[in-house]
Amino acid sequence: MDVAGKKALVLGGTSGIGLAAARQLQARGARVMVMSRSADNLAEARRVLGDGADIRQLDVLDRAAMTATFAALAPYDILVNAATGGERATGPFLKMDLDGFQGSFRKLWGYVNTVRLGAEHLTQNGCIVLVSGSPARKCQPGMAAISTVGNAVEGFARAVAPELAPRRINVVSPGVIDTPMFPVQGEARAQFLAAATANTLLKRAGTADEVAAGILFAIENDFVTGSTIDVDGGALLP
Repeated sequence: MDVAGKKALVLGGTSGIGLAAARQLQARGARVMVMSRSADNLAEARRVLGDGADIRQLDVLDRAAMTATFAALAPYDILVNAATGGERATGPFLKMDLDGFQGSFRKLWGYVNTVRLGAEHLTQNGCIVLVSGSPARKCQPGMAAISTVGNAVEGFARAVAPELAPRRINVVSPGVIDTPMFPVQGEARAQFLAAATANTLLKRAGTADEVAAGILFAIENDFVTGSTIDVDGGALLP
């Protein structure tokens, strides 16, 4: 796919990986519409993408709003969802609050809503990209909820790929990425990221732009569907 002139919707696109993907799509000439539930991030997205960017507040768990938004923007060629879904439960599973574990699946429900409600307005040769994470296939202690959700996202994409064809759907799976998702700053942030990546092959956190490049690959390569693309610094390897 040559994205120049194509219409791209990026959900969760006002921060981190989603914003980086929107910026890269825009740089390639795509017409980008960015959406996020966080009103606080809208101004930053406008700063990065320019005053002329189409930026809207949208909660991917609000099905009525999603239905109306997709219909209003139809048709479109590219649909990316990088929304995190909100809080993610961490810690030992056998001591975990089950409401927290269940709440982690808001990410999956947002993705399901996106595909179910958005696919009908996708052009015939269009594509969808979702985001999971390396814990889906290599779970560290305390990451059971995040791992389970990531597994569900990747399995969901494989399950619906045959129904969507010739439209495509893929998943990009990041490792530890230096984004605003991690709130600590300064030396504490550097120490946290160093510890989190100490056992990976490249021994550093990735950048949002590096993950966005994986998203662009999934969009631009017309022979890739139902796949998971790892951008994790070798986190899955021994």
